[in-house]
Amino acid sequence: MESLTKRGLFWEARASLLAWYALLMAFLLGISMPIAWQLVFAEVDARVKKDLESEVQAFQRLKDARKFPQRENVSEQELQTLFSDFFYQQLPEDDTYLIAIANGNFYRSSPAALPKVLKSNSPLIRQLVAAQSAVSGKEPTDDPQIGDILYRVKLVRVGQAREIRGLLIIAHTTAGERQEALGSILVFVKVLASVSFLALLLAWFASGKVLAPIRWIASAARSISETDLSQRIPVRGSGEMLELAMTFNAMMDRLQNAFASQRTFINDASHELRTPITIIQGHLELMGDDRDEREETVELVLDELDRMSRLVEDLILLTKAERHDFLARENVNVASLSEELFAKVRGLATRNWVLDRVVQCQIWADRQRLTQAVLNLAENATHYTEESDTIALGSSLNSSEVRLWVRDTGEGISSEDQGRIFERFARAKRGRRRSEGSGLGLSIVRAIAMAHGGRVELQAQLGVGSTFILVLPFETSTNTQL
Repeated sequence: MESLTKRGLFWEARASLLAWYALLMAFLLGISMPIAWQLVFAEVDARVKKDLESEVQAFQRLKDARKFPQRENVSEQELQTLFSDFFYQQLPEDDTYLIAIANGNFYRSSPAALPKVLKSNSPLIRQLVAAQSAVSGKEPTDDPQIGDILYRVKLVRVGQAREIRGLLIIAHTTAGERQEALGSILVFVKVLASVSFLALLLAWFASGKVLAPIRWIASAARSISETDLSQRIPVRGSGEMLELAMTFNAMMDRLQNAFASQRTFINDASHELRTPITIIQGHLELMGDDRDEREETVELVLDELDRMSRLVEDLILLTKAERHDFLARENVNVASLSEELFAKVRGLATRNWVLDRVVQCQIWADRQRLTQAVLNLAENATHYTEESDTIALGSSLNSSEVRLWVRDTGEGISSEDQGRIFERFARAKRGRRRSEGSGLGLSIVRAIAMAHGGRVELQAQLGVGSTFILVLPFETSTNTQL
């Protein structure tokens, strides 16, 4: 499989982002051009109509000044003079044509040269001459040199009868202005294409910056091995990529801790198993033919095998603690459980056994696992107390937690050891070792508490004693205190 380092600039995620960006820009450009085309042409038509209206208003002002509406007798000479004066005063813009009709006949135009579609015998002019009211409109043509014709017709009425004596046709061909608009659009397209190309280049480099954490993750992942989990991604930037880098680093921290814990566990387990194996092997090799010696050796071997069996069972239990089916929960009466546990622990050793306090409530828990945890704590307490010392059990409840404790007045635990005794195969450094256990008892207690969603708290002082407290969430199938 080709590595990311050999792909150079053209690796999949970056190229895909750029391709989608280019397609999006092309799509937007494709739909924006027709819209821009229509908007520009609509703007041209609106401006032309405004110019036509201004011509009509200018003609109306001149006609009102000559008092044509109030006069009954208006000669053809006066009508022609009106049109001539207006043509003299108004110089039409490019592609604009002024056409005067007097008494139904074509009089003159400005400019004199008219396109074919606006000549006196054209269908459009004959139609407009026959108009009985002021009209305006748009006439399409097939001539690309003319385009569409926008027109406005102003009637000349005289006297009380409002007789139509003439009319002024103002027409404008759109081909010229549309060509100018098209040129502007083409310039706009060229500029937009150049800007889009520049934007793609900038997007290429920007995507490289944005996707840099992914390359760092890939590089870090390639450099990680079972023996070296120390590689981390530089935490830079902000937002999702920063969160990605931090999440990856946090995952690597967990993996590194898990691998370190696994190696420590394997080393400790092998050390704990190596001792009984060595003892068994040595005694079997030295075993002679004497019957008493053989019986003594067999008894010792069986004892070491029992210790190995307990160690393996404890290891299996700790492994199962991480499974979802580790607990078989039911409603457990805490008062009944406390009294039952007290009856069981009294047979562990000769001590001053005390039942401190019992709470009346129910919790949703695994009765057997809780019994196993408390018995482990009680047995551990017997190893570090004398016959005259007190070992007490009890239970209590607050609003959200149930607490089961084992308290003793033994030799206590130093603050240095309190942070490590719950680790696998750990034992207190300060204090006498009175047990040949595997060092997994407190680890099992913590695993049972955590499986219930709780924790183990320790209160201890050298020479005073220790109190181990199982803190469990107060929850039941009915969540009802008795």
